[in-house]
Amino acid sequence: MRKQSGFSLVELVIVIIVVGLLAATALPRFLQVTDEAKKVSIEGVAGGFATAALSARAQWEAYGRPANTGGQNLVNYDGTEFLLTKATADDSVRDGYPFALENGGSELSAVSDADCLELLENLLQNTPLATTKKNDAANGNYLFYVKAEGSNSEKLCRYYQLASAGTDGSGSANVEAGHSFTYKPAFGRVEVHLK
Repeated sequence: MRKQSGFSLVELVIVIIVVGLLAATALPRFLQVTDEAKKVSIEGVAGGFATAALSARAQWEAYGRPANTGGQNLVNYDGTEFLLTKATADDSVRDGYPFALENGGSELSAVSDADCLELLENLLQNTPLATTKKNDAANGNYLFYVKAEGSNSEKLCRYYQLASAGTDGSGSANVEAGHSFTYKPAFGRVEVHLK
């Protein structure tokens, strides 16, 4: 007959303390990795968007700078007709950057939320799910909330990353509180804004 032996109470307490210390040091690093992943994700989407906008412009240049019958710059990029910016005398707008689909608004100053969403959906190959409706964005079924901001040549599209969205203090989701990137068609400029 053999006597069974196990861990003593002191040994169990020591193991629990060591595991607790390891968890306390690993948890902040894990949270930091999650936030870094969100930052890298939005930078990747913004980079893909910038590349696509420049590719559309390059294709327009390669085709000899075509325009539609109304004189609006136009390019067929990957099977989709895009309206492109037209340079102004005061250099507030440069030639050849996509701002809407051909069936969208015909002026840069009239770019709408829907135009911004259509740019995202048609410029990128693997489009992240996006919406222009704040209520839908707060429900968690989308990755980006899309909004047109500014006026005239300062018009821009803002793409809010919903995974990094915060709350407004009442516990309700604030879809405009997280990381975002903007696209300013007047210059074809894409900028990432990290919170």
